[in-house]
Amino acid sequence: MSKYDFETTIDRRKTDSVKWDVADNELPMWVADMDFKTAPEIITAIEKKAQDGIFGYEEPHSDYFNAVADWYGSEHGTRPKNDWMMFVTGVVPAISSAVRRVTSVGDNVLVQAPVYNIFYNSIINNGRHVLSNNLVYNNYDYEIDFDDLESKLAEPLTTMMILCNPHNPVGKIWSRDNLERIAQLCNQYHVTLLSDEIHGDLTFGAQYTPMFSLDESLIQNLIVCVSPSKTFNVAAMHAATIIVPNEDLRSKVSRGINTDELAEPNSFAIPVTIAAYEHGHEWLAELKQKLEENHRLVSEFLSAELPEVKLIPSQATYLLWIDTSKVSDDSQELAGFIRKETGLYLSAGNVYGGNGDDFLRLNIACPTETVRDGLNRLKMGIKKYQKG
Repeated sequence: MSKYDFETTIDRRKTDSVKWDVADNELPMWVADMDFKTAPEIITAIEKKAQDGIFGYEEPHSDYFNAVADWYGSEHGTRPKNDWMMFVTGVVPAISSAVRRVTSVGDNVLVQAPVYNIFYNSIINNGRHVLSNNLVYNNYDYEIDFDDLESKLAEPLTTMMILCNPHNPVGKIWSRDNLERIAQLCNQYHVTLLSDEIHGDLTFGAQYTPMFSLDESLIQNLIVCVSPSKTFNVAAMHAATIIVPNEDLRSKVSRGINTDELAEPNSFAIPVTIAAYEHGHEWLAELKQKLEENHRLVSEFLSAELPEVKLIPSQATYLLWIDTSKVSDDSQELAGFIRKETGLYLSAGNVYGGNGDDFLRLNIACPTETVRDGLNRLKMGIKKYQKG
């Protein structure tokens, strides 16, 4: 018997929602934003805070950092030290700030494409160059080309690597062995390693390893960014945590986030984070069950109704990476056609780089009825595109 409701459809049109700012006949299944209400324990914390009626300047204290650390201890078996952590208003702002503070204009910042497209903005908008160690795609799976990774980390202008762990959009959880090799290479070539671990709670069938849990010798040039925003659908609360084990690097990052005015929480950021991390375990467990059900639904539908479209097996996130290479080699054109013909709004894979032109990204964090609607629209759009 479920304690929480993951089937009620909430009408989010005309609510300032980025996701749902679409035409009446359109179904958005693109941006990483769930169509589920957040945990009721979080709503209670917001209501309690609102009743105070005073919203002055705030800063996080030990209860905030204890909640973050305890969450990682209980959910992931490893507890970061409290003095490693700093509050920040979001993972992406933290990444951009770290790029500005830790690297220099003209440097290379290495990514592993296809990867979260906003990484490119954080690099290019700050006058740095994107250097990609493209993931190797083979038999519907992605692996790291470590020879290529080493050669690119060895380039003198490469001063930072941004790792996505777990990886968005391909849904891969990197093994501890992979993470140790990456950390060793970054150490060897004096490259700061920034790990975006925002999807670390949303895992299925494999164990996510926080980078800060590696041996002390491997985490002295490490910055980790985490947040409850994806896990609990609270992105607009603007709360995240940077974890930096090395004191000197932490001071540098701290100077950056303070210079960029990213260290001051809004009135709900602290109570929301504490409520999520102290009381959200059961809600997350049920959410993951729901996401696994939706994943099976998509897998079975594609196998039966669209066998030319292949679902990449994933271990993390509610974002599915769909191989449409047998239908089109232009994901932007295909996604645009499907939206125009059926109203289904998916993410075109080309924005993620690498071999993304052969893929579409589908968000399944929604009620069953919505997933079925999206799949029927996808089938209609693909069939029309093939006939055209």
